[in-house]
Amino acid sequence: MSPPAVVRRGGLVLLLALLPGCATPADGGASAAPAAATPGTPQELEELVVPAVPSGLPRVPDGALSPPAGEKSVEDVAGYAEDADREREVLHDYGYRFGWERYWGSGSGPLTTVFTHQFQTPEGAAAFTRDVAEHDGDVYGGLLREEPPVLPAGCRLLQLAEGAPAAGVTSPAAFAWCARGVFSIAVTAVGGSVDSVTEEVRAVVAAQLDRLPSS
Repeated sequence: MSPPAVVRRGGLVLLLALLPGCATPADGGASAAPAAATPGTPQELEELVVPAVPSGLPRVPDGALSPPAGEKSVEDVAGYAEDADREREVLHDYGYRFGWERYWGSGSGPLTTVFTHQFQTPEGAAAFTRDVAEHDGDVYGGLLREEPPVLPAGCRLLQLAEGAPAAGVTSPAAFAWCARGVFSIAVTAVGGSVDSVTEEVRAVVAAQLDRLPSS
């Protein structure tokens, strides 16, 4: 399986070169689990990341991506930026601790991605969430909605019914960014229709937030 094409901006993984397809969410939501204690290591955070998505897309092995998915440090996230030194300083200002990234998809068709970040404080997580959402809203265009009814409080939503061809997104896409306690999550779904990708994002956001401690 060929790894999906991606672009990384401001520490957030965004899906780009995708073939049109149909991602139809299955009945039910992404796999949820009882909230656990606040992780002390990236490996403990991994246990809280949703293991499956409702569309039924297969997991992409972490090593099939370049750079690999999975555990993320300040150095990893800073390396996605054009100015890694500046990005490193910004991440330290946010109080970034570590993160975990996970993909689902097959070939160059529909894809879903989850990136869960952990910070020193809720304020850092909230500021990071706001700033990344606003940045990526500017990059991809469309209306960035704060706390839309379809998502829980503390979330932002961007829907692209026609994708964003100028930015390389060739299929409908939905992006969500949410803050919960010391966590920030980013969920992206691309492919099919704007309704199907929005439902995928809604279900994954709900399941991911349910797995996280609230403080």
